[in-house]
Amino acid sequence: MQNMKNVKRSLIGFGALLLSAMPLTGWSHGGASVDTDQCRVQIGPHLVHFTMYQPQLTGTTEYCNVLPELGEATIVFDYEGKALRNMTVEFEITKEPEGTRVFYQEPSTHPTGTFNAKVNITEPGKYRTHISLVNEGVKGDEHIAFVAGTNQTGLSRATIFAITVLLIAGLYIFYLSNAGFRAIVDKLLMKKAA
Repeated sequence: MQNMKNVKRSLIGFGALLLSAMPLTGWSHGGASVDTDQCRVQIGPHLVHFTMYQPQLTGTTEYCNVLPELGEATIVFDYEGKALRNMTVEFEITKEPEGTRVFYQEPSTHPTGTFNAKVNITEPGKYRTHISLVNEGVKGDEHIAFVAGTNQTGLSRATIFAITVLLIAGLYIFYLSNAGFRAIVDKLLMKKAA
């Protein structure tokens, strides 16, 4: 009975440790504070939010700086303020460092404050989103860099981290619940300490 209590305590402690150690950089921007949201671009006093989705692969997961898979992506530009709805905005995505254009939206106004389009990203590598704002003849230009096709070469860091943590947790639970295994490990640790 005491052994089960130890296992439960260990699981609760391990769960808390796991949650505190999760690599937040592996997550999309969702939940990021306004100050740290890397999907936002400030053009003068105006803000534009850039998000990519791959609904056929990851549902409603939002991406900004990393697009994990190649293929069709839905890009969304949201204006954070009504003033932009009356201004001319131009969008472009280029493959870097070559500067090859993979998407272009001619200068236009978007009265709803949102612009959606589909783009087909066929090559892994670095890309750059260019956002240009024309306001009373003055053009402002900002950029957001992103990488596409990061999962094409293997597992992501977040996945490797999760697998490693689960493996360690499994071994620890086995250590706590199996007296024979615990004796072997303790014996090995005693030799190392001596």
